[in-house]
This record gives sequence, C-alpha cells and structure tokens, in this order.
Amino acid sequence: MASCALSIALTSMKHVLTCKHNLHCEKHMRTERPNDGRVVLVVDDEPQVRASLTRCLREDYQVLAADSAAAAFEILDRSPVDLILCDQLMPETSGVEFFARTRVTHPEAIRILITGYTDPEDMIRSINEAAVYQFIPKPWQPDHLLLTIKRALESRELARRHRFLSRELKFADDVLRRENDVLVRQLQDVYHFDRLVFVSDAMAQVCNLARKAAATDLPVLIQGETGTGKELMARAIHFFSRRNTFPFMAQNCGALPDDMLHSELFGHKRGAFTGAISDRLGLFPAADSGTVFLDEISEVSQSFQVSLLRFLQEGEVKPLGSDETRHCNLRIIAASNRPLKELVEQGKFRQDLYFRLRGFELQMPPLRERPDDIPLLAEHAARKYGETINRKIAGISSEALRLLRAHPFPGNVRELENEIRRMVALAEDGEFLSAKHMSPEFTCLSPDKADAAMAALLQGSRTLKQKVEALEAELVMQSLLRHRWNHSRAAKELGLSRVGLANKIKRYKLDQKQAQASRR
Repeated sequence: MASCALSIALTSMKHVLTCKHNLHCEKHMRTERPNDGRVVLVVDDEPQVRASLTRCLREDYQVLAADSAAAAFEILDRSPVDLILCDQLMPETSGVEFFARTRVTHPEAIRILITGYTDPEDMIRSINEAAVYQFIPKPWQPDHLLLTIKRALESRELARRHRFLSRELKFADDVLRRENDVLVRQLQDVYHFDRLVFVSDAMAQVCNLARKAAATDLPVLIQGETGTGKELMARAIHFFSRRNTFPFMAQNCGALPDDMLHSELFGHKRGAFTGAISDRLGLFPAADSGTVFLDEISEVSQSFQVSLLRFLQEGEVKPLGSDETRHCNLRIIAASNRPLKELVEQGKFRQDLYFRLRGFELQMPPLRERPDDIPLLAEHAARKYGETINRKIAGISSEALRLLRAHPFPGNVRELENEIRRMVALAEDGEFLSAKHMSPEFTCLSPDKADAAMAALLQGSRTLKQKVEALEAELVMQSLLRHRWNHSRAAKELGLSRVGLANKIKRYKLDQKQAQASRR
C-alpha cells in the first residue's frame, strides 16, 4: 500500500510539473520569435514530455521528436540536426549510451542531456564517453532551457567559424610563406655581395670581409663617408645571413633627441611622456630575431650610449615608463660617417661601446678612391633609371665618362646616381648620355681643358712665386666650382678652414672672376 501511495504521489507531482511546463511554454509562445532554421531533435520515451519540449522550442527552432534511440537514428540519417535533447532514462538504452553512438555517427550535432540525477561519476562518464555539452536538471525551466540551447548553438557556430578561419589562415600562411621565400630570394639577388656593382679591388676586399661577417651573429660597424652605400651593405649582410627571414629595420640616430630615440628603439608605455597616448612596441622588440641598422651612431649622446651598451651586453629592452624588461635576440649593424676611433680618443664616444659595436669593422672606400667603378656604376644607374621612366638609353658617351672620372664626387655614389638620374631625365628615348646632359659643375672644367690650363699657368717668364700663386688660385677656383661655391665643402676638400678659404678668395679676387663669368 505504501508503495502504491508513493507511486500515485509521484505521478500526480509529475502531472503538476508537466502542466507548469505547459503554462511556461505557452507564455513563451505568446512572445513572437522568428524561427532561425536550426533543427533540434527531442528524444524522450514519454509523450507528454516530448510535447512539452516541442511546444517550448518550436517558436525558435524547427523541432523533430523521437520516442526511442532507434527512431532518433532514423531521423538523424535522413535530416540534418543541429542539437539533440535526450532524456537519460529510456527503456532501450540510456541517454549517455545513445550520445556515445551519435558522437561517432553524427559528431557535428550538439548533445544536451536531461537528467534527474547529478551523481559526479555519471557526469564525468557522460563527458568522457559522450562529449555531452550540458546537463539540464529536472524539473527544467523554459528560460534556462532556451538560454542553454541558444548558447550551445552559438558555441557550435563559433567552433565552425573557428575551424573555417583556421583552415583559411593556414592556407594564407602557406601562401605568405611561399611569397616570402620568393621575396627573400629576390632581395638576396639584389643585395647579394657577388651582385654589388663594383670592379675595384678596394670594394672586393670589403665585400669579402662582409660575406664572412654575414655568416656570424657578431655586431658589424660600417664606417665611411656619406653616400658610399653603408645601408646597402647592411642590407646585404642581413639578407645573406641566417636572419634573412626575420625583419630588417633601420633607424637614423642623428635625427632624434634621446627620449624620442629611446622610444623609437625600446618603446614606451602610455603616459610615459607628453604625447604618449598609447603604448609603442619599439624597433628592437619588433625586429626580434632580425637585424636593426643604426645609422649615424656617432651622433648619439653619452647617456644614450649607456642604454645601448646595456642592450648589447644583456639583450634587455626596457620601454619608457615601464618597470618590466624583456629580452630580444637581435643583430646590430651600426654605421658612422665620422671615425669612431677618433671620437673615442677625443672622449666623445664610449670606448666600451665602440668595442662592442666593432665585432666586424668595415670601411667603405669613397668613390674618388675607386675611379674604376665609376663607368660601371654610371651604366648600371642609367639602365635602372631608364627602366623606371620607360626610356631606353643607348649608352654613355666617352666624353661624359671622362668628365665623370675627373669629378671628385664629395657625395660619392649617391651624388653619381643623382647626376645620372638627371641626365636620363634630360635625354631623349634611344639617345646616348653626353656632356650636354650634365650639370654645370661637371662640365665647367673638362680633363683636357684642365690639363691645358695647368700647362699654361706653368709656362711663361713669370717667377716661381707668381706661378705658385697662379696655380693655387686655379686649384681653389676649381674646388669652388665643383662644389657650387659651397665654402664649407671646398675648404674641407682643400684642407683649409673657412677663414683661410675666404682669405684666399679675397687675395686672388676669385669672387670677382665668378661674378664676371656669371654675367657672361
């Protein structure tokens, strides 16, 4: 009798809960929700529960119902299903066993188990064997059930998109890697030491040493006059080294004050100084595992030399306004147009930093010391700049080459390239580059005229003092013409001070000669 009474009580309670569920579902049915086309399969052996779940879900989803595992598999085989709701207790099989099978046959469907038991071991078993997404305890609440299903389907969609994007990113990554390999090979062709434009022994010796430096991770110090190709050599070392798949970044150290230079290289945190409205990574962390080229290293202050020395010794980067440090694996290539050894002797550059930078020391020879390279460089530049403006250049005349070889080129290769670019712009398609296309400082005194002028100065009945003064005046005048009357450059070439040059201009009245020539 007691068992019968308990059974009747449980049946009554279940009926009350079912009615309660129906009332809640009817309330949700009154709220208009568009069906988004998602399919939910309800599996339960009790018709009332299936009907209750169907009424609760059909406003938002397309609902299919099955009274057994066998019927559920038939539905799954003929219809795509996004989510499965299944009761744990069923006559033929349990919900966990059913889900364990669907995990293999239909892995794309999300599995939610409705159960009145919360035994931890059963929950762990269902998670491990059936990959159940969520448990819905009995009696279930419509709001909780709908929210769980919504989150489950969102999770499924996010997982699908993640798989799709992962495949796309992997494909894109493979494409970028192949393109990067092609780009690296092209850059190696451009900056390969064997392809640098030179025929002189001086450049051959520098390139042989640079090739050996590229095979190591030692810092490299490149010194030479402005325009000799220091950055080009630095890029060649990088793209010929093991770091060629990582970034190469360059920074001119002479153009910024200490705080800005520290920010550019080491980075800063937001609010570290006025105008720092966001965090900045810095060149050193951004080029990690790659190479950083520091141009005009001789211009940095003593205080920044200490920070740079710390980085070279420990590899530590500390952004401005931050207490944290990070390590970067970088190769430093520094360049200077002023001899660092002389600056060390004058106390303007730290000796320990100088020794740190000169793991390998390369001295780029000026163009005037390798005149054999001038014709080859000129032809290469003419061909390159002619292609950029779609203009065919037949060649360079012998007279133009003689004028180029006679020029001292204080701006070195950069000055030569600028002159050839100007000549290409003035020339017609298919024309030879000749003296008529050259700048006045190149044509003002040709080699033949210069030799004739010097011979005329040394002839005649004048005294030795007069001949020396005439020769000195002519040499000063030539230097001024070559540098377009830039007194600083002319004085540097002649080994004079600006005051000494001004005195000679006044003594030989060279300013009056220049004025007369300009009037003519």
